[in-house]
Amino acid sequence: MSGTPGRPRGFDREAALDRAVLEFWQHGYEATSVASLTAAMGIKPPSLYAAFGDKRKLFSEAVRRYGVTYGAVAGDVIAAAPDARQAMERVLHALAEAYTEPGHPPGCMVITAAVNCTSAAEEVKAELRAIREASKAVMRARIAADTAAGRLPADTDADGLATYYAAVVQGMSTQAVDGVDRATLERVAALAMRCWPDGAAAAV
Repeated sequence: MSGTPGRPRGFDREAALDRAVLEFWQHGYEATSVASLTAAMGIKPPSLYAAFGDKRKLFSEAVRRYGVTYGAVAGDVIAAAPDARQAMERVLHALAEAYTEPGHPPGCMVITAAVNCTSAAEEVKAELRAIREASKAVMRARIAADTAAGRLPADTDADGLATYYAAVVQGMSTQAVDGVDRATLERVAALAMRCWPDGAAAAV
């Protein structure tokens, strides 16, 4: 589609955003330059600034896009599971698959995109940390609800258990980035579920 005189050439904004997601996911926030973004997105810098504002704003939009595409798997699985144990078990196995799927970078963008950022990117770190904390809070709430309902022991530490499994998820992402395959991550998931408190519902 041709742009009108004095305006940038039109482009598929959503497709360009999807390519920006992959670029940030592969290289991280700070290592991804405007030049590499525009090359990946197939646009010129003026079009990037006109459509997305700047690199920082584009990153936030890319994170949101990731959350409703590649990153939606965990939320969907938790919502569909009948109890906290099955939710966690299904999430770990779903992530073992998602983190190692071909066709996109390994691991989780929300975990990896700010790992090596400097203090100049504290806002980016905080944005991703808030997303991770929100995910952990969802799992913590499911665990607390099961404890109140008697499906878990009364002394279950909902916060500690949710934090433990968040650490497992982050470790699985890092292992996937390091080249660990799906079968190995499936074994990690199975081992991690042995730490679930006695009295949990039987696994599916």
